[in-house]
Amino acid sequence: MSPELNNADVQILRELGEQIRETAESPVMVERRRLWTCHNDLQGERPMVLTEASGFIKPLIPDSAYRCTEEWAKGIESGFVFTIAACEHVDDDTVVEPCVSYNWKVSLSDYGVQSKKERGDNDGNLGSYRWDPALEDLDADFHKLHPRTCAVDREATMERKALLEEVFDGILEVRPRGMNWWTMGMTWPAIDLVGLEGLMMLMYDNPQGIHRLMAFLRDDHLAVIEWYEKEGLLALNNENDYIGSGSFGYTNDLPQKDRHDGDPVRLKDLWVLSESQETVGVSPQMFAEFIFPYQLPVIEKFGLSYYGCCEPVHSRWETLRQIPNLRKLSVSPWCDQKIMAEALGRDYVFCRKPNPELISRPSFDEDAIRQDIRNTLDVARDCNLEIVMKDVHTVADDPLRPGRWVQIAREEIARM
Repeated sequence: MSPELNNADVQILRELGEQIRETAESPVMVERRRLWTCHNDLQGERPMVLTEASGFIKPLIPDSAYRCTEEWAKGIESGFVFTIAACEHVDDDTVVEPCVSYNWKVSLSDYGVQSKKERGDNDGNLGSYRWDPALEDLDADFHKLHPRTCAVDREATMERKALLEEVFDGILEVRPRGMNWWTMGMTWPAIDLVGLEGLMMLMYDNPQGIHRLMAFLRDDHLAVIEWYEKEGLLALNNENDYIGSGSFGYTNDLPQKDRHDGDPVRLKDLWVLSESQETVGVSPQMFAEFIFPYQLPVIEKFGLSYYGCCEPVHSRWETLRQIPNLRKLSVSPWCDQKIMAEALGRDYVFCRKPNPELISRPSFDEDAIRQDIRNTLDVARDCNLEIVMKDVHTVADDPLRPGRWVQIAREEIARM
């Protein structure tokens, strides 16, 4: 054992690793893997249920569960302890794999300019903020922009890999996993550069300027992802990997059939998310003119795509259906479920996001939750349906709510 490793911490992590492996190899997890794979391959057998509110169960975890002393070990321990607790207290369709993952240590520069942000005092929690756009005058300041530069610290990454392999030898597989990005939607950096109101008004006042900006962002995103591929830094995301805006990546359709074990991972072997929440106030026609044409060349580089997050995609469906590798659509609380159910059928995955207010309000109204789930089950009964409770910022100091929401969803699915 390396001299820098604390023997007591290593023993604690190995014990937790054994629990993770036992959980991962249980019949429940074997069945969930099968169900998710069928579901994402458009052969779903039942609606899948997930919640991103699991983080609120932390008060249910006793302080005695955390025993490691070294900082490097505390992070791993915390993840394992939470995973075990979530299986007990939430028990949604999350799948545990007998693995521990690492990611390449990559750094990306900015675009040569930075916006100035001011955040409210919310005790470190998520909250609102305002910002001054980095470009005050799009045409006059455009010369300040430069494409992002990328760098990878291979030595630090391999050190992390070696540490994990030493700690979990014979217990858990150590494998590269995860991406250094969440979305390839591009409107997030666009509004950072010109502002939210600026982006929408410039579509009227300076359409050529917006086309120029979006072309710049398209080319930059393509350059970054192609750099990852050339450098061999891509990792598969076709198992219990977070994909899209709240789902798992299990599928038999990735990686591509011409890839063999040990071959480098290519962009076409991966899922990708694209969305444009920031343009929710833009007409379908303007979305089709100013946003989508720049997203599509990036999306097409990947194997399968997931589109949308909080924006109501029903008004953009005629444009989005042009995506050749589209597999999943986000059906947010502001989306017309009937329109999307008829549009998607069994040809795509219907990713329903209920309104998080249902489990955040002061009084936990189970009847309202049941009615909401029944409405979705009725409308999307002929779809490949998953229901994901996400974007929850509070559970009114009741850590049992996420698990109870899952129970209610399961009861309604069984009733259906």
